[in-house]
Amino acid sequence: MRSMLKTSVAAFAMLAAAMGAASADGLTGNLKIFLDTSNPAPRATMEEMIAQFQEKNPDLTIETTVIDREAYKTQIRNFLTANAPDVATWYAANRMRPYVEAGLFEDVSDLWDGTELGENLASTKGAMTIDGKQWGVPYTYYQWGVYYRKDIFDELGLSEPATWEEEKANCQKIIDAGKKCYTIGTKFLWTAGGWFDYLNMRTNGFDFHMDLLTGKEKWTSDKVRQTFANWRELIDMGAFIDNHQTYSWQEALPFMVKGDAAAYLMGNFAVAALRDGGLTDDQLDFYQFVEITPGVEKAEDAPTDTFHIPANAENKENAREFLKFVASADVQTWINDGKHLGQLPVNSKSSVDQDKFLEQGFEMLSSNSPGGVAQFFDRDAPAEMAKVAMEGLQEFMVKPDNLDKILDRLDRAQERIYK
Repeated sequence: MRSMLKTSVAAFAMLAAAMGAASADGLTGNLKIFLDTSNPAPRATMEEMIAQFQEKNPDLTIETTVIDREAYKTQIRNFLTANAPDVATWYAANRMRPYVEAGLFEDVSDLWDGTELGENLASTKGAMTIDGKQWGVPYTYYQWGVYYRKDIFDELGLSEPATWEEEKANCQKIIDAGKKCYTIGTKFLWTAGGWFDYLNMRTNGFDFHMDLLTGKEKWTSDKVRQTFANWRELIDMGAFIDNHQTYSWQEALPFMVKGDAAAYLMGNFAVAALRDGGLTDDQLDFYQFVEITPGVEKAEDAPTDTFHIPANAENKENAREFLKFVASADVQTWINDGKHLGQLPVNSKSSVDQDKFLEQGFEMLSSNSPGGVAQFFDRDAPAEMAKVAMEGLQEFMVKPDNLDKILDRLDRAQERIYK
């Protein structure tokens, strides 16, 4: 950790001159920042980035508070309402909507409209827009897909699948070899949401999926039932590890590291953990989730993490300068490289680190996701509906015969929540 910090500070020093145009020199007063980046690597990256902003503004007093990510989700409304920070991390699209509609996030359209920064962030503008206005800036996004043990595939004579039939055929050979096809930990529910995202978008398309998550389609519809029928094919094969409902996503990693499971449908943030577990890049590879319904354009999950200015912030101009700094091209390149967040920069003028997973993700999202880009199940659906639905998804994976009860329950919840 110590050597990484020294390297990072040195890198920042070399970039300081180039960053001058992206950040404001000579700010004074205070800046209070709340972060949900509680995992070690994201926390270190954010703290180093803030230190660089401090270096550029030595007369600015910066106070940083890091809150556990799960606790942050339950506390955000309270701290936005009373004793608000000047800057807070959160998420794009529907996850920010409750705070926009409650008047708790500041309109920052001035950072986007007719500015070079807005032009460079154009690909993420839709995710930051509600009612024609922008309510924050993104600082990272990342691909989801199937990360797999290439050495196991090679041993079994398997190639990357492109269709649902090929996916199932590969899975059967993996099971026949005494392994599970997929590891997953559904203890905190959201990983099951990732599976549903892909199965539904590949079965019924992006538009239907988004309509379902926003209350415009019924969970008991035939289209949704087909998605669950496809999912059940894998469940009935025994494709997933046993007792997954007792594991967090991190606790499910050893099944893949030890070779007891061949793949993990997950975000790119899992790569660092898999490498830390001892897997080399020769053992790991990545493929885009396969086609299920022919002709349905591929859409991807690419969750976007964001910075916002609370409406009740006391130091909004300092906060605006910080947001511009975070989203600038050079900062975006650095914080998202393979040694730090290991994700994709949101600024089109940034460069992508020479990391095979980042390069594959950038290529996939740039040129092979014509169907659209989703934020993720619990970001695209309202929080209350997402919780109820993901509980149902986890239940289905454990007790698939309960499907009718689950779908009826979700329809009732939908009627209540969207009334």
